[in-house]
Amino acid sequence: MNLFRRNLAVWSYSFALFLFAMCAPAQVTVQIGQNFTGSTYGVNSSALPPDPNGAIGPKYFVEFINGTVAVYNPINGLSVQRKSNLKFWSDAGLIISPDADVTDPRVIYDSLSQRWFASQVDFDATAAANGLDYTLEANDFLFAVSAGSDPTGPWNGFLFQADPDNGDFADFPTMGVDSNAVYLSGDMFHGQTNAVGAALVSIPKADLLTSTPTITNRTWFGVMSYTNRGQVLQPVTCFDGSSSGAILAVGDVGADGNFHSNLVSFAVQNAGGPSATLTTSTSISISQYLVPFNSVNVDPPQGLFTVLQPDGTTTLAGNDARLSARVYAVAGVIYAVHNTELNGRMAIRWYRISATNDTLLESGTIADTNLDLFFPAIAANANGTVVIGCNGSGMDTFVSCYAIAGQTVKGVTTFGPLLLLQYGGTSYHGDDEILEELYGQPQLSRWGDYNTVSVDPADPTRFWSIQMFPPPSDFSDVWSTQITELLTSQLLPQMSIAPAGTNVMVSWPSIVTGFQLESATSLAPPIAWSNVTNTASTNGGTISVLVPISGSQTFFRLQQ
Repeated sequence: MNLFRRNLAVWSYSFALFLFAMCAPAQVTVQIGQNFTGSTYGVNSSALPPDPNGAIGPKYFVEFINGTVAVYNPINGLSVQRKSNLKFWSDAGLIISPDADVTDPRVIYDSLSQRWFASQVDFDATAAANGLDYTLEANDFLFAVSAGSDPTGPWNGFLFQADPDNGDFADFPTMGVDSNAVYLSGDMFHGQTNAVGAALVSIPKADLLTSTPTITNRTWFGVMSYTNRGQVLQPVTCFDGSSSGAILAVGDVGADGNFHSNLVSFAVQNAGGPSATLTTSTSISISQYLVPFNSVNVDPPQGLFTVLQPDGTTTLAGNDARLSARVYAVAGVIYAVHNTELNGRMAIRWYRISATNDTLLESGTIADTNLDLFFPAIAANANGTVVIGCNGSGMDTFVSCYAIAGQTVKGVTTFGPLLLLQYGGTSYHGDDEILEELYGQPQLSRWGDYNTVSVDPADPTRFWSIQMFPPPSDFSDVWSTQITELLTSQLLPQMSIAPAGTNVMVSWPSIVTGFQLESATSLAPPIAWSNVTNTASTNGGTISVLVPISGSQTFFRLQQ
């Protein structure tokens, strides 16, 4: 609330004219705070791709990617602890087979419980190294909870079979946390080309917060059909209690280059206890999205979109239409984002959905005429500030890291321009040459498989992004991660008042939209505000309204 007093001498008398601005922000600005490189291929990890994942906590930023777990001081970007994935799980008390490796990391800091949660899946590394189909074998979920808010302290780990019913392989695992439970999901396969459905596990959070954490009361919901539950489930993460047990998925990830027009939502009921159940699914109708897909001459076939790089190659794999990054709920609104295709380029589709009744509140598409935008991630705060992080590349731009900030005002979200966080330094060819030797024809370089954006629990106007980029290098297979603090601020409308003959001119910037000018003659409760119906004019970026001088004090405000 801003209150400004202006005393104006008009005609032969004086009166006090007040400007009273009382409204929600109309626009958000974003600036880069800390911005540092995390891990680098060949230095901290040998994984392709790294799956950039991380989260900000009260004192540290945790980077949990394929190959390494690092804890950084966010004030100066210095690493205070680093260990391999396998070392992390060993320190958490797990015994992993010497033939196994782990992949697909997820980490979340839960401000409600002041705990960190982490997950991965294991796989047969020996089979993978020999080119054999490791997804023919059952694998495990690995899950851990920290003992407190300090991620450098002890963790308690758990390992359990991903599909105890049929022994299917859990690929692309996801994780979400809310006030009642932690949720793990996997895209289940029996052989690399035989997708069988989506799986889900619910673990009561109260059981994880005891002095001796347990997962005994977890609920396994089995492998569910894509038709009924959607593809690649994302459990909704919520820290303010406005959503509980929500699960969101796209109706069709697609490898067909076709249009699709629904999201699928359902919920876990009684997630805090040992007998959780699922609601029926709701199909949320949305504007059609085109599954990102172009012809890729590789073996085995790949149903992904290949993005452009300055060297003219199209061997870098973008994303399909899955919700690859965390789905986030705050203040009763669910925020989600995925890739689509628009005018032959990869673009970003975003959503705002009611957490109460699964109603689509708003959606939109973000595209660039010169860049493919891929692997988007989203987060938001209770004030309606939204930040999307993504990679972008084109014929004149190496793969780089970007962010886009938006603000919701009166139910309408407006995003600003792309903000460059980190330039790429070369065209990337991570593993296509190796695969070409194996298969005898060009292959796709893996990228991603996701990025992450998180909200600072100590200051929700600060967002943190982790993405990957190819640094300048003599080798085309080197990636690095970039960790960026994004400082958002909400611009309050600032009005001015000036005499204009027998009137006063009330003015404010034209970038402030969606507000009504109101006036009152007293601020004594109850204040009787009334709409100013005089015609507004716009000139030179300023909206102005002429108001007749009444001879008494007048108060004005802009109100949503």
